[in-house]
Amino acid sequence: MLEVAIRSKSYAVAGGGRLQALGEVAFSVGTGEFVCLTGPSGCGKTTTLRLVLGLEGEFEGTVARADGRVAAAFQEPRLLPWRTVEDNIRLALPPELADTDLDPLYATLGIAGAGRLYPGELSLGMARRASLARAFAVEPSLLLLDEPFVSLDEATAARLRALLMEVWQARPTAALMVTHNLREAAELADRIVVLSARPGRVLGVHAIATPRHERDAATIDAIVREVVRLTPFGQP
Repeated sequence: MLEVAIRSKSYAVAGGGRLQALGEVAFSVGTGEFVCLTGPSGCGKTTTLRLVLGLEGEFEGTVARADGRVAAAFQEPRLLPWRTVEDNIRLALPPELADTDLDPLYATLGIAGAGRLYPGELSLGMARRASLARAFAVEPSLLLLDEPFVSLDEATAARLRALLMEVWQARPTAALMVTHNLREAAELADRIVVLSARPGRVLGVHAIATPRHERDAATIDAIVREVVRLTPFGQP
């Protein structure tokens, strides 16, 4: 579904010269696979996601996506403040899904009854749920997530991770999530792609054999320790 083969990505800097953000970054995401991209702050995780989305240009390498709809949820919910939650979500729908009943999705994500509210009336956690609903509502072939739970308290983040998995497993599309939280990656992912410090390059790709429903706290701790041992990019 997604093949990333970036050789280099750099930016012009003030005073001349260029800053290299990414080096060799190559990985794939298959249909029905949930992949997490992690690494230290500033290593190019979000830049990689933006290249996949086509929001960044002028890089060396290739990004190949299979045909199909692409949806994304970012660190900020990015809801239009002058539109209701319902309007924000329906604006993203392609014509063939315009009449889709979204109530089951709202109920699963815990925003039933919030459709008439405006973004300014939502907590950050509720706004993140609305953002996830908008992404899933388009029935994407490829789902991209950029640290969707960052800055939330752990209890709220844990609930949203569980809801994300519940919705995703009901329709397991190809998914790529950027996260700085290695425990989060160990909880959610089929594979973890670890980037080095800038310029980001792939240090390793770790497949997780333990099924998600068997990953208790001790198992997640063991996965984190193994990833850190093999690809020590810093503290988890």
